[in-house]
Amino acid sequence: MMIRVDESFEEVHGIIRSRWIPEILDSIKAGNHSYGEILDSIDYISGTELNRKLNLLVEKRALEKREESNRSHYDVLELGEDLHHIFYHLVELKEKYF
Repeated sequence: MMIRVDESFEEVHGIIRSRWIPEILDSIKAGNHSYGEILDSIDYISGTELNRKLNLLVEKRALEKREESNRSHYDVLELGEDLHHIFYHLVELKEKYF
């Protein structure tokens, strides 16, 4: 299979190389669904940066955002599951070869 680098590929690649995306997805998968829970679970991320990344993931349909009792609640969607899977395998590659 030949890899076609087109606009869609660039979009996926941009998400994968973005800082904080693996940590955010991992945090939500670990049960942290509110903004505050996610923020508290990731060391060194600013609230502004978390907002940017959550908005990006919602826009790309990797996350779903719902309002519950005046609080934002985030759930991982299919794209988010696939991205989390890719990040898991990247960690496996790092551990195996580096």
